[in-house]
Amino acid sequence: MSDASANARQPQEFEGVLAGSDTSVANFDGESRSALEKAQQFLHSNPAAVPLIVLVVSISAFGVIIGGKFFSAFSMTLILQQVAIVGIVGAAQTLVILTAGIDLSVGAIMVLSSVVMGQFAFRYGLPPSVAILCGFGVGAICGWINGALVAHMRLPPFIVTLGMWQIVLATNFLYSANETIRSQDIEEQAPILQFFGNTFRMGGAVFTYGVIAMVLLVTVLWYVLNHTAWGRHVYAIGDDPAAAELSGVWVSRTLVSVYVLAGLICALAGWALIGRIGSVSPTAGQFTNIESITAVVIGGISLFGGRGSILGMLFGALIVGVFSLGLRLIGTDPQWTYLLIGALIIVAVAIDQWIRKVAG
Repeated sequence: MSDASANARQPQEFEGVLAGSDTSVANFDGESRSALEKAQQFLHSNPAAVPLIVLVVSISAFGVIIGGKFFSAFSMTLILQQVAIVGIVGAAQTLVILTAGIDLSVGAIMVLSSVVMGQFAFRYGLPPSVAILCGFGVGAICGWINGALVAHMRLPPFIVTLGMWQIVLATNFLYSANETIRSQDIEEQAPILQFFGNTFRMGGAVFTYGVIAMVLLVTVLWYVLNHTAWGRHVYAIGDDPAAAELSGVWVSRTLVSVYVLAGLICALAGWALIGRIGSVSPTAGQFTNIESITAVVIGGISLFGGRGSILGMLFGALIVGVFSLGLRLIGTDPQWTYLLIGALIIVAVAIDQWIRKVAG
C-alpha cells in the first residue's frame, strides 16, 4: 500500500470515530447555577432591588393593616416630607461610603451651615442670598478638610470625620451662643431661608420644595455616578484604590472632590432644614448622621465600598419613613420603630455579605 493511499484513508477513519461522539460544548454557567446563585447574581447586579422590594412589601403590609387611609396621597407625601432631610444628607453619605469611607460629621456640617446662613443674615446684616452662599462655603471647607486628611495624609475616614464631628459641633454652639433665630423673624426679614419648607399641592398630595430638591439631587447623582468618568472613578476607588491608581485614576483628587461635594450637599440639607423646622436652631438634626448611615445601609450600599446605588439609599430612607408613619398610625410604642429599623440594618448587612461572598 502506498503512503498516499494510507494518508487519504486516515481522515475518513477519524471522521468515523468522531461521528458517534458528542460534539457540543460543555456548559459551566447556565445549567450548573442554581436558582439561589442566579438570585445572588441578580442582586449583585441590581443592588437597589432588595430595598425596593422591602419598600413595596412594607407599604402593602401597612396598607392592609391600616386600610385605605395609609394609601392616601397625603400620607404618601407626608412620608416624603419626613425623609427629605435624611435623603439629602444620605446622598452625601452615599458618595463617601462608595469610596469605602464613612462620614460621621455630615449632620454637624449640615447644622453649622444652617447656623452660618442665619447668623450672617441677622447678626451681620448680609443679604440672605449672600448668607446662603456663605453657608455653602462653610460646608465645602469642612468637606475639603475631611478629604485632604483622608486622601493626602492617609488617615482613616472614621477617625477623621469623628474628630471633625466634635470640632464642628463645638464650633456650632460656640459661634451661635446656643441662640435660636425665630421663625417669625425669618418670615419677616429673610423668607428665602425658608424656601424649601414652602408647599404646593398636586391633587390631594402636598409637596414641599425640600422633597423636590431631594428627588432632583438623587436623580442627578444617579446619572453622574453611572454615566460619567468621575462616577466610575468613585466606584473604582471603593472597590480597590491601588488598582484604580494603576489604571490611571487620580485617587487623591477624586477623594477630595467626593468629600467637598458631600460638604456642599450637607449645606443644601442645612438650608432645607431651616425650611423644615422654620427656624435656625443649633440643636436641630442631632441624629442626622446616624439616620443617613441607616438609610445607606438599608438601601443596600456596601459599607466596604465600590458597590451600591444611590437609588437604594432613597428607598432605604423611605423604608424608615414608612415604618415610622405606619407604626404611629397603628398606635404602637415608638420604640418598636427603632427595634424594627435595627433589625433591618443587621439583615441588610448580612445580605450584603451573602451577595459579596458568592458573586463578588
